[in-house]
Amino acid sequence: MSENLREKFFNSLVTDKSLRSEIKKRQKAFIYESIPSELLEKYESDGWVLEKKFKQTTRMRKLKPFDIAFEDEVWSVIANLGFSTLNKDRRFRLPYSDDLTLTQQIDVFASDKETILIIECKASESEIKKGNFKETIEAIGGKKEGILKALKKLYPESKPKVRFILATRNYFLSDPDKDRLKNFDIVHYNEATISYYQGLTKHLGIAARYQFLGQLYAGKSIPELDNVIPAIQGKMGGHVYYSFSIEPEKLLKIGYILHRNQANEKLSPTYQRLIKKSRLTSIQQFVESKGFFPNSIVININTERNLRFDLASPQVETALSKIGILHFPKCYSSAFIIDGQHRLYGYANSEYKYKNSIPVVAFVNLKRKDQVKLFMQINENQKAVSKNLKNDLNADLLYFSDDLKERILALKLLVAKNLGENPESPLFGRIILGEDGKDSKRCITSETIKLGLDRSNFFGQFSKNSIKVDGSFYKGNNDDTFGLLMPFLIENFKYIKEALLEEWKKGEDGDGIVTINAAIESFIRVFSDIIDHVIKTKGINPKADSTDKLLIEVKYYLDPMIVYIKELTSDQKLELKKSYGSGLKARYWRILQRAINLARPEFNPEGFEKYWKDEAKKFNEESFKMIRDIETNLKKDFKEKLFSNYGEGWFKKGIPPQVQDTLVLSAAQKNREIENKSEEVEPWDRLNIIDYRKIAEYGSNWKDLFETLYTKPGEEKIRGGKTEKTKWMQKLEYIRNQNFHTYSVKEEEYDFLCELHEWLIDGLIESDN
Repeated sequence: MSENLREKFFNSLVTDKSLRSEIKKRQKAFIYESIPSELLEKYESDGWVLEKKFKQTTRMRKLKPFDIAFEDEVWSVIANLGFSTLNKDRRFRLPYSDDLTLTQQIDVFASDKETILIIECKASESEIKKGNFKETIEAIGGKKEGILKALKKLYPESKPKVRFILATRNYFLSDPDKDRLKNFDIVHYNEATISYYQGLTKHLGIAARYQFLGQLYAGKSIPELDNVIPAIQGKMGGHVYYSFSIEPEKLLKIGYILHRNQANEKLSPTYQRLIKKSRLTSIQQFVESKGFFPNSIVININTERNLRFDLASPQVETALSKIGILHFPKCYSSAFIIDGQHRLYGYANSEYKYKNSIPVVAFVNLKRKDQVKLFMQINENQKAVSKNLKNDLNADLLYFSDDLKERILALKLLVAKNLGENPESPLFGRIILGEDGKDSKRCITSETIKLGLDRSNFFGQFSKNSIKVDGSFYKGNNDDTFGLLMPFLIENFKYIKEALLEEWKKGEDGDGIVTINAAIESFIRVFSDIIDHVIKTKGINPKADSTDKLLIEVKYYLDPMIVYIKELTSDQKLELKKSYGSGLKARYWRILQRAINLARPEFNPEGFEKYWKDEAKKFNEESFKMIRDIETNLKKDFKEKLFSNYGEGWFKKGIPPQVQDTLVLSAAQKNREIENKSEEVEPWDRLNIIDYRKIAEYGSNWKDLFETLYTKPGEEKIRGGKTEKTKWMQKLEYIRNQNFHTYSVKEEEYDFLCELHEWLIDGLIESDN
């Protein structure tokens, strides 16, 4: 290769000195351009926005095209992982033939002393879809050998490891494309992987490079690594282990942390929580102030290839443990960190990673489920393992359990996980899994999906060893049931999403009512209710009939539910959105059932009618208690005010004669029925609520005694005087006169009583004080 071509190649790269400014530029959402001011109008017509005006030029900005923004994101992530040399721009090209004029454009090129990355980026601005990358993959694969030859000429003094990567956003791969990538030894990174390393660099800085290389070169040799160390061999819990002390830098190179996220889904089951920057910083400061941790880091050496233990001489014959020299594998990702990731990575950016040694307990070839158990045992007694992480772990840990109930639990959790991770699912990226944080888009918990499935009839009921009640989709084992149920759930959620697209999209901004936890759980339960109904009435068999056939039947019942949701008022939506707690979530589900029942009366799930009968009376007890409280306070307060104004003659002077006569007569009639004189009642004890209204309106009572306290807040200026201002007593009297055992207090009436109770009871107490 000519010196001229070499010079041209290296001039198209950006290196250490100017890397920071290039990263800063690439991480911006906009592209910028300075133009002569006379071109302002032309640029604005092309979508550019004025940023700043100068004397001679104008600075314009424009949102980056989606594909360029993705390329810049990938470029920035790789740069932040510590690669010292990258391509300057999109015009970068590499020769792939002896004819050096034949070149291939490269989106991202990155290199350092050990590694070269060649990355092709593909991004779709639309919602996630299946990609067709046959041409792209075969083009890379076909030119790969030529590119490798060119790189050897460009870097003759070194032997860097070269990796080809296809990076995608909003695409999922077809099986043929996955096979093509495998055949050409090309790595695929989707947006989850890019996001993972983007987040990891924020926490670890360039130390995230250890994790990155561990994944990129898993199982590949690290020839320069010194892998010989003194160790003790022992047995614990039926497992062989080695105890030794090692420099952190060596363990960082061979170690890999099985973080619980989509970037590591191929290594499932995974179990580790994401590293926290705050803990890492404090550990590094502690280490650099000559602090140390005497407790061991726990790892699993996941291969016996090249693992050797040479016994030392002499040994202690009576001891179970043996002393010797351990030769651990010189490979990337040959040790999984079970416990102690923060202690280990606390050394990553410190010179003490070469100067200190840290204690390690290393198991060998532990099954992944045993690693998960060990992780949970260690962490149960330390920092609490979140419910979402426990669910995620149990989906793997219990899937092949001997206990049938545990296997079914794992199946439900796997369904939750797949709904959140399957790109074809409408809930893709919306479910909090493992260590995912909650945000406006990702707000549905895996526990919600599990509860919806628990309360469905898809699986049935089980004891430890047998099926107690068969479920509508259960086929006798987890794999077959999963394969049957997942397409059904995904297609039903797709149908709801497409029909309620505007409402569904509101959920991405933290709004809306169809992608909240109560809604998702309720939808799952309604799907199950409909399946149970069509099994009974139409002879449908979910275990044998196609998903398409099931959907035809189910959609007929989903349609009125969808219409109901579309026609909800703002107030009704607000009420549904407040559906927290098990009781209110159940109400959301029953409301959806009712929407279907009103249009399809034959749909009458078990417990449906009883729920609404009970619901109709649920306000009664509290309502009549509030009425008794209000009456007690009215009776006391009215008497005190009348007495303070009229003195001893308050009954005669302050009460309308007609009311006096009614009260006296009513008391006399009541007392005739009472034998014990001490139990006899006074006329004042015989008041009805409507009597208070008559007393309040009598003479000047309203103006002198009652107007201030007994005008409802907000009605001070209404027209109609005391007649209008005391109408609330009329409504209260109506509710009071209903039969507690036969009447159902309406929700609006209940709200009215709550309002009165808060106003009158609290108001009277405050006035007394």
